[in-house]
Amino acid sequence: MKVLVVEDDRDQLDVTAHMLRRDHFVVIEACDSAQALRRFRTARPDLVVVNLGLPPLSGLELLRQIRAEAETPVLVVTGPNDGQETFRCFELGADDFITKPYVFRELTLRIRAILRRASSGSREGTEPRLSVADLHLDPETHEVQRGSVVVRLTPTEFRIFYTLVKNAEHVVPANRLFAYVWGTEGGAANSLRSHICHLRKKLGLDGSARGSIASVPGVGYVFRGSVSRATGSGEEPLPGQVAAQP
Repeated sequence: MKVLVVEDDRDQLDVTAHMLRRDHFVVIEACDSAQALRRFRTARPDLVVVNLGLPPLSGLELLRQIRAEAETPVLVVTGPNDGQETFRCFELGADDFITKPYVFRELTLRIRAILRRASSGSREGTEPRLSVADLHLDPETHEVQRGSVVVRLTPTEFRIFYTLVKNAEHVVPANRLFAYVWGTEGGAANSLRSHICHLRKKLGLDGSARGSIASVPGVGYVFRGSVSRATGSGEEPLPGQVAAQP
């Protein structure tokens, strides 16, 4: 697997590249955003690790440009005081983040978890489409349609929302959602809360007729809303039941 590492601290870049190569990754290095874009376009890596503070363009702007061209997974490296920027990263399509200083073992585990999710994308496409109130979920495109408006979710956001909708009116434990987001190695509650927050905002899940995502403290999350079942036989939708669209 090819990983593009974008880091303006050359010592940090050297160490990170060495550790990833030791874990059998093919590593492409870039020390600024301009070089990163060139190498991204020529090497087409499987994943990008990008430091938030980059010259001459910020890591946020680099993330924006990558997302304009491809769905390549992006892991953002943030500083301990980059809280607001972290939220913005998720809004722009980041898949996960890790805060400096970090343990290299955690970095490699997060990278492998993201790559597993990306490789399972084709299998996800075989999942049925779902309808919930006026929302329609398409696993193949990671899109949620509301009327004539189509909302594009990141793969991580879609997996979380799809899981919640499939289990509408039932609490989904946080550890099950962690497995979808970070794999079997565990997860970070702050990251999960950020994804849930962005889903609420993007989809307008404000507790109205189209539903809401509620937190169940100490347990997990639950989607509440009138879930419809698409049928071709004229059957009435059953409250709380989900079925595939043809």
